[in-house]
Amino acid sequence: MKDNPLTSHALDTASGLPAIGMKTTLYRMSTDDTWEQITSQYTNEDGRLSHLLSDAEFTAGIYKLNFDTKNYYSKLDKKTFYPYVEIVFEIEKPAEHYHVPILLSPFGYTTYRGS
Repeated sequence: MKDNPLTSHALDTASGLPAIGMKTTLYRMSTDDTWEQITSQYTNEDGRLSHLLSDAEFTAGIYKLNFDTKNYYSKLDKKTFYPYVEIVFEIEKPAEHYHVPILLSPFGYTTYRGS
């Protein structure tokens, strides 16, 4: 297993800079189909999130990252069409590293499975 099995990176494409200080919350879907919060962190000076959970906690299942875009853009004195962005993804092979980045602007976003 990897030491840091799940990471993310938020880049603000409108400014061309990392999305610094964006609150991001990680959830896992429980067996009763409800979301269980695992952790909440703020992106660092490079817009990155790491050590979201340990190898032991990283199990197969459905996860969700919630990016608090409204508060992020509010701090920059900007409005956004999306008050938050949620990315739902499935972990099938927890022995692999998963990177879930987001590219965002006040009026759009995209994501992909990174490396």
